[in-house]
Amino acid sequence: MADLKHDRDFDPQHGEAVRISDAVRRITARNANPFTWHGTNSYLIGRDEVAVLDPGPMDEAHVELLLAEAGPAPVTAILVSHTHKDHSPGARLMKERTGAPIIGCGPHRPARPLGEGEINPLDASSDEDYHPDRVLKDGEAIEVDGLRLTAVATPGHTANHLCFALDYDDTLFSADHVMAWSTTIVAPPDGSMSAYMASLDKLEARSDRQYLPGHGGPVRDPATYLAGLKVHRQTRERAILAELADGPQTVTELVARIYRGLDPRLRPAAALSVLAQLEFLVEQHQVSGDGPLAPSTRYRRR
Repeated sequence: MADLKHDRDFDPQHGEAVRISDAVRRITARNANPFTWHGTNSYLIGRDEVAVLDPGPMDEAHVELLLAEAGPAPVTAILVSHTHKDHSPGARLMKERTGAPIIGCGPHRPARPLGEGEINPLDASSDEDYHPDRVLKDGEAIEVDGLRLTAVATPGHTANHLCFALDYDDTLFSADHVMAWSTTIVAPPDGSMSAYMASLDKLEARSDRQYLPGHGGPVRDPATYLAGLKVHRQTRERAILAELADGPQTVTELVARIYRGLDPRLRPAAALSVLAQLEFLVEQHQVSGDGPLAPSTRYRRR
């Protein structure tokens, strides 16, 4: 059984570009918080011309730093992995300054329709103003400076989430789907645990050498890490089922029992994760609730 070992050895080097290879540079935005860790990683891909991947939040200083690092090399594509406000709004600023097209994921959408009276807990983090010039389907590619970048559809964290595979050095830009420093937040109705797990299976079938994520440092052994992520989620499922064996419980009660000693700032994220696991278990007919999928609903084993 694979153990999940996070790698939190990461220096964002705010204000500077970090060279990953001769074709890839990283600049981390100054938007650190418990969900973004040290901030959003933006990547410049190319040499004589560049694509900018995930220009980050609506932060003019960050966009100006990206343009300064590009130097005389024209920005010919602005790539976006998904539509959370720490990743996509900067694309509009970048387009205003360069005229380059916004390419990548489609407009924001939930993984499923909202139920009656349901409120999307991540509404405030969704970039509803994102409108791409070109939407890439799974397997579609663009070329920048002779480098081929292929879209890999990986729904789960959001319904429109894309990773990007760089053929140059077998690197996958994994955005928020897989990160070395932490597990990914999957929160319905914005995200879907069943889609997330299927996307992990999809990446397992690939042979990428490393992942460069949207937050934190690289995933250097993707195969082992993916196996650990799957075991981690499956362990959470078993923990929820074990707690429900004692009787019906709400999400808040389950978080208190499963995540003992958790930093209080992270309880909302843990609650979203438990809710996503419960939705998956309801789909699998292992759990039922006395109401719609919601934190206040009491859930029981079937």
